[in-house]
Amino acid sequence: MTLRVLAAMSGGVDSAVAAARAAEAGHEVTGVHLALSANPKSYRTGARGCCTLEDARDARRAADVIGIPFYVWDMAERFDRDVVQDFVSEYAAGRTPNPCLRCNEKIKFQALLDRAIALGFDAVCTGHHAQLADGELRRSVDLGKDQSYVLAVCTKEQLAHAMFPLGDTTKADVRREADRRGLAVADKPDSHDICFIADGDTKGFLAGRLGAEKGPIVDTSGEVLGEHEGAYAYTIGQRHGLRLGRPAPDGRPRYVLDISPVTNTVTVGPREALDVHEIVGERPVWLARPAEEPFDCQVQLRAHGEVHDCTAELGGDRLRLRLDRPARGVAKGQAAVLYAGDQVLGSATIAVAVPSMV
Repeated sequence: MTLRVLAAMSGGVDSAVAAARAAEAGHEVTGVHLALSANPKSYRTGARGCCTLEDARDARRAADVIGIPFYVWDMAERFDRDVVQDFVSEYAAGRTPNPCLRCNEKIKFQALLDRAIALGFDAVCTGHHAQLADGELRRSVDLGKDQSYVLAVCTKEQLAHAMFPLGDTTKADVRREADRRGLAVADKPDSHDICFIADGDTKGFLAGRLGAEKGPIVDTSGEVLGEHEGAYAYTIGQRHGLRLGRPAPDGRPRYVLDISPVTNTVTVGPREALDVHEIVGERPVWLARPAEEPFDCQVQLRAHGEVHDCTAELGGDRLRLRLDRPARGVAKGQAAVLYAGDQVLGSATIAVAVPSMV
């Protein structure tokens, strides 16, 4: 069946090959690049690029080679509100957000998909490394590039209008295919880090948005060990950059255990205090779920993070996870994505992480 497909083209090799495959499959494909910044020159360029003027030009050239119509859609205002401002407010609340996950949820599979459907398209095609078949979202065959984690916030209704043509292909083979197709982005480096922080200085970016506010750094007994200039500059599990001035009594390193925006306090302690055995998630999104509860499954707690066996139990709009063995450095604000093998069952936002030492 021939579909009208809107191919989201970032300017990278993955989205270019995905669009080419959709066109080769006989679909009526239109390419679109999302302009996500009112000032694209402030975004990363070159090897560390994403969403830049350079990327828009690369996407247009790829569309020309493929032979499909191409447009640029301005979504800068929506991106600033739903991704950038959300990023800042999450840090201000003592959580650690994942902006790429939020971009997929709010921009690519909400704003973009809504506009595509309104214009009469049947599906949105992207270069994500994940598999989608019969309504089931699964990991990519290339586990090193798998992006099912950041797609797990999408709903079943959104995924019903999605196409991920690269899920059965390794990244190395995608680059070889791009070269065979004559796509100039075949050797273009992948983007890294956060696209809207041009110099990679997350602490400086947040300081410019939130300002400096001194507060105490304390140990688990409440003893003041030092002072910070903004709790938002710290993340759970952080070891370096604490500048405490004196070692722990046992000489071992200290790690960030907790960030409290209410008291503007950062709590540090030993590494083992980072171990978590129980997690509570909020705002669950289900793609597939066993009928019986509680149920056994696996959970991934950060992008490209380790997978843990667990028991999941849903209570209202909250999901409780009991881990078979402790996870270390679990951060509130990240996603807990549930799997049965390589199939995504659903996701929830981590709201509470219960330390094993409690």
